[in-house]
Amino acid sequence: MEKTVKSAVYPGTFDPMTNGHVSLILRGLDIFDEILVAVALHSPKNPLFTLDERVEMAREIFDGKDRIKVEPFEGLLVEYVKERKAVAILRGMRAVADFEYEFQMALMNRRLDRNIHTVFLMTEYKWLYISSTIIKDVARLGGEIKGLVPPNVEKRLYARYGHQPKDKIS
Repeated sequence: MEKTVKSAVYPGTFDPMTNGHVSLILRGLDIFDEILVAVALHSPKNPLFTLDERVEMAREIFDGKDRIKVEPFEGLLVEYVKERKAVAILRGMRAVADFEYEFQMALMNRRLDRNIHTVFLMTEYKWLYISSTIIKDVARLGGEIKGLVPPNVEKRLYARYGHQPKDKIS
């Protein structure tokens, strides 16, 4: 009897990917056999990095982790989930503020396809306060982001803004 692989799609802009995202993906592997990190082309925000750069950074982060695949995607998420034969959409929640938006998206996706479920994982407490937007703002102004993003992302952010952090946190 052939085993069915239970895959979840973790969609996002990942501009850039933070350690909160990484933590959620790795924890998702406790539930699913495989996580498909779907890097979205379209975003209501103006991304700092191109789609190709965001995909490349994510692939570098998960290099050697066979159960995590990174792909670009555009269009309706439910269509992408169906094409990949995934069983769920994985989403993270940092705080109550995330709930309303995420709940609306989950209900719309469910309306578009009743067979697609959304699984929410709470962010680990140490990542509650970070977001890609906050990380970009701190890096742009020369603040220290070490330990909040993977090393390859830290390096690219400082290169993009043309400087290194002004102050080191001890």
